[in-house]
Amino acid sequence: MNRRLIAIIVAFAALATVSCSSPNESLAQQYENGSDEGYISGDGSTVEIPASNRDEPITYDAMLDTGETVASSDFAGSVYVVNFWYSSCPPCRLEAPDLAELSEQYTEVPFLGVNVADTAETSRTFADEFSIPYASVVDATTAGVQLAFAGSVPPNAVPTTLVVDREGRVAARISGLVRDPSILAAMIDSVVAEEQ
Repeated sequence: MNRRLIAIIVAFAALATVSCSSPNESLAQQYENGSDEGYISGDGSTVEIPASNRDEPITYDAMLDTGETVASSDFAGSVYVVNFWYSSCPPCRLEAPDLAELSEQYTEVPFLGVNVADTAETSRTFADEFSIPYASVVDATTAGVQLAFAGSVPPNAVPTTLVVDREGRVAARISGLVRDPSILAAMIDSVVAEEQ
């Protein structure tokens, strides 16, 4: 494994353990204030990328928590949603029911979780607890899916939710908690409505 890949994996591992808190409050501030949240989250900011400004299609092959494999090519020609998460991340737990509901509402738009820190068993337990109908990539040891998306629109906080267009390009991002599911729904609708 080359040094650059190791450095990136270490950075993502640190992100997974230090990701996810009160927006705009550093770990040092949390300690000073007596908080023990121990994570930093995105601020819920959203980005929509015009089709003409999108990067190259994202490509990956990975293992799901179900033991099956998944690849970017499985979604060819489809708009789909990718959610980066892990089980002990409070915002991830908070948004899970909304994501589950949206995934059932948008039957033509597949959802894919990317678990950045847990084992397959922990990932499946979380899915059972929150009635998540879609599988998640187990990406904690390889960071392969995280690395695939990092070159385009990096998931710089956990949770991060991306909408991927029919060509496999990142079209929209919510960095941090999906506070209002209607915002993600509007992003999905916008990308689905694009001409093929």
